[in-house]
Amino acid sequence: MSAVEQDGNRSLGQLVAEATTELSALVHDEIALAKAELRQDVKRAGIGGGAITAAGILALFALPVLSFAAAYGIHNLGLGLAWSFLIVGCAYLLLAALLGLFAVAKFKKVKKPERSMASARQSAAVLQKAKPHPRPAPAAAPDGAPERKSVTRSAV
Repeated sequence: MSAVEQDGNRSLGQLVAEATTELSALVHDEIALAKAELRQDVKRAGIGGGAITAAGILALFALPVLSFAAAYGIHNLGLGLAWSFLIVGCAYLLLAALLGLFAVAKFKKVKKPERSMASARQSAAVLQKAKPHPRPAPAAAPDGAPERKSVTRSAV
């Protein structure tokens, strides 16, 4: 059996092609796993971002308009106008704080893609242990200088 034919009837070129194909498939599988893990966390982060946006919009735009209406409604019940505005302002700040806490709780549920990271570490460890194919040393010329191969150039 010649040095080129190894592992049955497959040539070195076929083995390299197969290794390249398998490495490409491994990388594609790693990317697919990372996408699958991140999809759920992106959804949670989106919900948390939407909640914090809603809290900001409530605090900035709805607070002044609705607080005037509510304060004057409380004032009509017999409480002083200043106290009425204070009660309404505190109620809206409490609502914004609750929405902010909800958003923080959603953000805390976002996790790192542990399986993808572990799989990538394992693949990197395997690839680091792989040794490159040894290349034969260039033959030396009789005068001690390395032999130079002539290069033919085509006229294009």
